[in-house]
Amino acid sequence: MTHERGISRQAIHAWLLLLPALVLLASFTHYPAVATLWDSLHSTPKGQRPAVWVGLENYQVMAADPVFWKAVVNNLWFALATIPLSIGLALAMALWVNERIAGRAFLRLAYFTPTVLPMVAVANIWLFFYTPQYGLLEQITGLFGARSQNWLGDQRTALGAVTAVAVWKEAGFFMIFYLAALQGLNPSLREAAAIEGASRWYFFRRVLWPLLMPTTLFVMVNAVINAVRMVDHIVVLTRGGPDNASTLLLFHLYEVGFRYWDRGYAAALTMVLLAVLATVALVQFFVLDRRVHYK
Repeated sequence: MTHERGISRQAIHAWLLLLPALVLLASFTHYPAVATLWDSLHSTPKGQRPAVWVGLENYQVMAADPVFWKAVVNNLWFALATIPLSIGLALAMALWVNERIAGRAFLRLAYFTPTVLPMVAVANIWLFFYTPQYGLLEQITGLFGARSQNWLGDQRTALGAVTAVAVWKEAGFFMIFYLAALQGLNPSLREAAAIEGASRWYFFRRVLWPLLMPTTLFVMVNAVINAVRMVDHIVVLTRGGPDNASTLLLFHLYEVGFRYWDRGYAAALTMVLLAVLATVALVQFFVLDRRVHYK
């Protein structure tokens, strides 16, 4: 009886410790998700007309919306560019600033500085870079005789221009995780590889990269989420233009929800985003996790 009472007290104590986190999780994650699902199955209330049940009508409208499919294609290209580029650049920077080089502290600060800047401020900085005829990029390309280019106003370059901003903003943030992982490795591994005559590339491919896989998985999950949730720089730089050439899913959701005030359709878009992110996260954790080599 005493043993069972002790176990019961431990269970109550454990649940009480978890209660604040559970309340916050239910209030700000689970309840909003369920409420959004409910709203996606109803029409948008307007004036004195309340919302009515419409079933899957909002999803049917979404499936027939050409702007939605344009945003999907744009977001796929945006993700395919930002995820590998930001991760690869972050790893390269971390490997560099982890070496004993002159000015290492300054380089680390320079690489990390874009991370602490608000995305709106970053977008305004790059807006100066992309300004036709007077921007910094125009000044540099003009030295080589290239003609003036409206980077944000051309359908062929608008998406690539906003992609470059996202990579510049994200790489420094991911670098911190790789740098922490590199500094946590045993220095004797490199010494042993040098004694065996292993090249730097062989040491990276056979030793460093497998040991960095847990960090890479974590960074990749964050990169995928960022590829879907980034919208601030789109609002500042292009507003989805020209002709929806740089419209991403979250910006399209923002337009539908806050410009056209179509709450039902915006809720349907939100549920699609949640489903995509949940599917990608499950694939990453349950498929890629098997390829991760833990120490």
